[in-house]
Parts: sequence; structure tokens; C-alpha cells
Amino acid sequence: MNKSITGRHFELTDTIKAYADAAIEGLKKYNLDIISANTVISANEKNGKKGFSTEFIINLKDKNTIVITQNDKDVYAAIDLAIERVKKALRRHSDKIKNHRIMSFADLGLEAEAVTELESDEIEIVPMDLELHKPLDFDEAIEALKAEKKRQFIVFNDASGTMRVMYKRADGKFGLY
Repeated sequence: MNKSITGRHFELTDTIKAYADAAIEGLKKYNLDIISANTVISANEKNGKKGFSTEFIINLKDKNTIVITQNDKDVYAAIDLAIERVKKALRRHSDKIKNHRIMSFADLGLEAEAVTELESDEIEIVPMDLELHKPLDFDEAIEALKAEKKRQFIVFNDASGTMRVMYKRADGKFGLY
């Protein structure tokens, strides 16, 4: 991981640099591929009040850049608050990666095989209430699929009266049978 700690309108001391460096080193525990971590500490003065602004710019391998800015009267407090926010963002990203579920058969890889036999002889069909009072047209079917989180497909009648099936694909697009 490349680290850069700079001061803007402010002379950084070795203790402040060491403090910010130690805070950045604590980010390694999330086991994410952090490409670079840039820290910009600047002194601000508004209406005669002095304060400090700390900005962390974290570049991850598979995600866009995380940018956190924190203002405080004390430089160490600004670093602490900013690094806690960075840790929260990295923790959320790490949890999202760990909880990722495979969404399509192609995502399983080359070793995946299709199920050729059912394990039980009984096939149970569970009826589902579609809550439809009239046949859907094409645009209504798309909107219904976009709004649904659990349902993967929807049946509707097209303009010619033919029954069609629209489904969500793993890449977020819609397929049509």
C-alpha cells in the first residue's frame, strides 16, 4: 500500500505524521486490497476560529475511491474521527464482499454441473398469489420486475395477446421468452 501524508497551510510535525501513519496501518486488518492511502491535513481559519481538516483518500482494487473529510478544532481529534469513518466504510465494503451470493450459473465457474436428477419423487408446486387484477403490458411488466426484490420472473400478455415471460438476469438486465 502506498501512503502519502501531506500538510496544506500547515507544517506537519513528526508526531502528527506518525499518528496518521499508525491510523492508516490499522486499515490492513480488513484484508482489502488497498492500493493507496493519501492523507491531507490542512489548517482552516474561519471567522477568527482556527481548526483542522483531515481528508483520507483510500483507493481500493475493486471499488471506487473512498473519500472522507473531517473537521475539528484539534488535529488529533480530526484524524481520529476521520479514521473511524474510514474504518466504518471499509467494514461495510468487507461485509458486502463476504456476504456476496452467487447469482447465476455462469458465476459458479467451469467446475459447476447442472442437477440431472431430482432427489425426491414427489414434486411440490406452491401456488403464488400474483395480486394482478388485469393483464400487464410490456412497460408495466418491466416496472413490476424493477420494484420486486424477491420475484425473479413475471408472466404477462404482449400486444398480440401472446403470453410471455420476463425475467431478471444476473447482470441486472431483463430477458424475455
